[in-house]
Amino acid sequence: MQTKKKTLIENLKVNEIVDDIFVVKFKKPVEQYKNGFKFELRLADSSGEIMYKFWGPNNEPLVQGLYDSIKDGDVVYAQGRMNEWNERLEISSNNDYDIHVLKEEDYDPKEFIRKSEKSIPQMMEQLNHYIDSIQDAEIKRLINYFFKNESFVSKFRHWPAAMYIHHAWIGGLLEHTLNVLKTCDFIQKNHFKLNRDLLFAGAIFHDFGKLKEFEISTTIKVTNEGMMIGHVMLGLDMVNAAMEELNIKDELRLKIRHMILTHMGEYGSNKTPSFPEALAVYYADKMDGDLDHMQDLMKNAKTDDDYIYTKHYGNVYLK
Repeated sequence: MQTKKKTLIENLKVNEIVDDIFVVKFKKPVEQYKNGFKFELRLADSSGEIMYKFWGPNNEPLVQGLYDSIKDGDVVYAQGRMNEWNERLEISSNNDYDIHVLKEEDYDPKEFIRKSEKSIPQMMEQLNHYIDSIQDAEIKRLINYFFKNESFVSKFRHWPAAMYIHHAWIGGLLEHTLNVLKTCDFIQKNHFKLNRDLLFAGAIFHDFGKLKEFEISTTIKVTNEGMMIGHVMLGLDMVNAAMEELNIKDELRLKIRHMILTHMGEYGSNKTPSFPEALAVYYADKMDGDLDHMQDLMKNAKTDDDYIYTKHYGNVYLK
């Protein structure tokens, strides 16, 4: 029988006794403190993350053994008390039997990854509406090469767009792609000389590489391909292979490759957008990612201050 979560991290309160299951995001090594040896884990569920601090006895082999029994990505059953330290909630325990690893059959991995707040079927319906509206036969044939493939669609509709920064949840890639498409649609209506079908192709293909950059288990992880190559080149390879198979015309192939290659501007390539449709995809992608990221930072800010400082945006106003 599977163990079910009782309370989401976002609903935990100070001084409560915690008795629940979590996924381990990362570990901090064993170190000595006044009364013995301790270690810390960052635990997570679909609502957020929290630190778990184990305050062990003056028995380093025991504490080290417990620490070594737990791996990143494991699902653990954990007990402890909710404390507050430096204005942040954390779980504390000093009993070695308060935490242990569960077997795979003892939990549902879907409980630990955040999900899109939007309906995946409805988002797919909207995406298909945009695809159906494309007039250029070659572009539509190329897009349908992927979106008429049930296996591809099944993966695309559930995949995350990131580990942390933006749309880092089940359905995140679909949600982000649709947002970029909608923004590009708006841009084209105000700059009508832009090639609408080419613009839509860039919006749809720009993050395809994330299907190979990330993998999903109990957490979202970067694959070896993602770490060594990155989603820009992975996506470029995917779409270019399809264009070669379908004998897409050289000029169109070049433009689509360029839009994928330059959608992150100077951060993802040594090339920057060289024509208006590529520039529009770049700004639509950046705007959606940054807006989602900033709103997430504001939502998760644990302070009564008016501002938080972030490396990416500087001061963010919370009121």
